[in-house]
Amino acid sequence: MAMDDTAMTKQQVEAALTALPLWAYNGTEITRTYKTGGWRATLMLVNAIGYLAEAAWHHPDLSVSYASVEVRLCTHSAGGITAKDFDLAGRFERLATWRPADRPEEAPPLVL
Repeated sequence: MAMDDTAMTKQQVEAALTALPLWAYNGTEITRTYKTGGWRATLMLVNAIGYLAEAAWHHPDLSVSYASVEVRLCTHSAGGITAKDFDLAGRFERLATWRPADRPEEAPPLVL
């Protein structure tokens, strides 16, 4: 099923952000900074984000430092934020915040 590539209004973006409370809207993108335990964890998170983004054929802007990854999402071809951005942000969120103790019977959420 193809996702709508129509840019959302500011009000629609702000309403959609209620499902992703740690993400923010800066007027042009939705953003989130993930804190990690250091370089190894940062690199693993960047690679996992890259995997999900490539599989979705939708690519965020990333700023990477020793113990954090900033993710910025917008749909350039639509000139704003779309449902694709929120879908991918949700996938990133589930992946980045998953912990083995949450559901030890399940694998990490790398499935699309």
